[in-house]
Amino acid sequence: MEEIGYAKINLALHVRAREQDGYHRIETVFAFCEDGDRLTIQEGDGLGLDVRGRFADALAAGERNLVLRAAEELGACCEASRGAALALDKKLPVAAGLGGGSADAAATLRLLCRWWDIRPGDEALHAIARGLGADVSACLASRTVRGEGRGDRLRHWEGNSLAGRPVLLVNPGVPLSTAAVFAAWEGVDRGALERLDGSRNDLEPAAIALVPEIAEVLAALDGAALARMSGSGATCFGLYESEQERDAAAARIRAARSGWWTLATRLR
Repeated sequence: MEEIGYAKINLALHVRAREQDGYHRIETVFAFCEDGDRLTIQEGDGLGLDVRGRFADALAAGERNLVLRAAEELGACCEASRGAALALDKKLPVAAGLGGGSADAAATLRLLCRWWDIRPGDEALHAIARGLGADVSACLASRTVRGEGRGDRLRHWEGNSLAGRPVLLVNPGVPLSTAAVFAAWEGVDRGALERLDGSRNDLEPAAIALVPEIAEVLAALDGAALARMSGSGATCFGLYESEQERDAAAARIRAARSGWWTLATRLR
């Protein structure tokens, strides 16, 4: 059995306020790509995790433990007794604004529900997801959805479906701390998120101040119908009208910036 931890992007991210508890109130539109990290499972004694792949060495212990935490909490909730040896092929860069740890935790929950042949109620499953992180609930379904609050209050997105839309992800190879970017946010509420037209990512200026290469990535995505930083960065994405336009942009960027990570994919 296997599951994909689908790469998350934020089509828009409006930061409305910094709360007294240190968290930020946001309005965002989550979307998900067809590709991401790959999680597989086989028989094992207890719960175990092997991490491999291009970005395995860069994976922080906290993110690695998020997969095991998801497995442990689901197992405790459903009193599962069958062992599970999990293997994570880490294809996405770490600390990159793609929701990698959250997406992997959500993939773990989906995979183990099949492995253990359990069907926990939606509320029980989402309670586990919320306890693991603000983005995990959105990553469970991995479909376009609007997020509010900390990003964990989800609503149906009323905008047009973007499923199948060609997208190019580009990362300059510089990890970026989410906490550092939010701490550098200027604190100005620039208005509510109502539609994608005229939307923005309010964290872009703060992220660019910390990692100037982000501005270079956005400039390299010139020609996309929409080019924007995802989440707190440093990955940026470009939405294209056709796969040919996307692939031409990918080839141009790879030739000019061999050290940058790219992924040509489509939205789910």
